[in-house]
Amino acid sequence: MYVCSPYIKLAITIYFSSSVKAYVQQPESRVFTFDIEYARWLEDQNKQINELSTAVNAHASDSDLRLILDGVMAHYDEIFEVQGVAAKADVFHILSGMWKTPAERCFLWLGGFRPYELSKQAEDAFSQGMEALQQSLAETLAGSLGPSGSSGNVANYMGQMAMANLGH
Repeated sequence: MYVCSPYIKLAITIYFSSSVKAYVQQPESRVFTFDIEYARWLEDQNKQINELSTAVNAHASDSDLRLILDGVMAHYDEIFEVQGVAAKADVFHILSGMWKTPAERCFLWLGGFRPYELSKQAEDAFSQGMEALQQSLAETLAGSLGPSGSSGNVANYMGQMAMANLGH
């Protein structure tokens, strides 16, 4: 009969929390670290699935199965936390799913998920936001000129703003 010790569960919890903390403390390589963490997570997931299967086949008690399932749930919480941190570094890497297995990417594609469409929508929204900002800025500057104002100054200022946006 399979018995999962509370000490093993505590060790697993400590290991997971320390790996997440190490991940959060390395901001310069979060995407690469995420890919490595995900590969490690998949290996651990396979071990946990085998552990659960063995326990079920051995007719383990409900309390033993509950301990194993709690470990599995904590394992999923870990990957979601790591994904959240990685998304802050590069959301498109996480959304593109390139870190997923080819089979998972195939099912995402068949299900209608197209990461390039999301990327295009984000680009369109950004350009529309920039256009609205430029229009608002032009209206604000034009409105701030009183009857004694000069339109030459506005044109000069807008030209300087355009150059600043281009990085010159």
